Amino acid sequence: MMTALHIVQETALRSWLKTIRRPVPLTFSFVQPLFWMLIFGFLFHRFTLGPAYAGLSYLDFLLPGICAMTVLFGASQAGIGIVHDLQTGFLQRMVRSSMHPVWILTGRIVAEVTRLLLQAFVVALLGIALGARLWIDPLALLAALVALVLFALAYASLSCWVALETKAQESMAVFVHVVNVPLLFTSTALVPSSQMPAWLEALSRWNPLSLVANGLREALLLGQMPDVANLLPLLAIGAFLFALASRTMSVS
Repeated sequence: MMTALHIVQETALRSWLKTIRRPVPLTFSFVQPLFWMLIFGFLFHRFTLGPAYAGLSYLDFLLPGICAMTVLFGASQAGIGIVHDLQTGFLQRMVRSSMHPVWILTGRIVAEVTRLLLQAFVVALLGIALGARLWIDPLALLAALVALVLFALAYASLSCWVALETKAQESMAVFVHVVNVPLLFTSTALVPSSQMPAWLEALSRWNPLSLVANGLREALLLGQMPDVANLLPLLAIGAFLFALASRTMSVS
């Protein structure tokens, strides 16, 4: 019987190879954030950020939010591969074999989270090339990356659960609009909470994307340690959604 670690490694490797063999979607995942930074970063260069971000340009402020947004939109596509494997019967054969569904899902999530972190890193380099200025605190950055990993885990698991429940490619497009767009525009990814209406500011505090974007800004722009207490809700959301996706895969 295959060991759990071997199952995770092989499943992750298969996911990485499939991603590399599809260069167009991979390239678009960098083009989209670049457009956001080019359009929003320079269109709103005179936007007032408030005293918390005094001395920073809007592009500086925007870059961590775009990195978090890249992970959000990338994680929402994690279920597309599962839909294809369901339609071809490959996933069912894997589940019925000696491979436990939890390890199959773990391997896929590991591959997705690793890919998303690399994409966020490349997006950060693109932002620096466009003129964004960073002031990085290594320890603070480590805490922010943990938050980013937990966020990627949560929303990749949610995407996989949607795919397992619906078994349809169309559901992923609906998922992007129903979940991602409201989550993005009710967060601090694009605008500081101090510049929001009171009702939206209150809503943004409960938005997990805000926790990640704010943590990245504190680590990359302000040289401050993010509030580690914010890791707890992200951990709880990630654990719940991963368990939900694992349970659904077991009965698929």
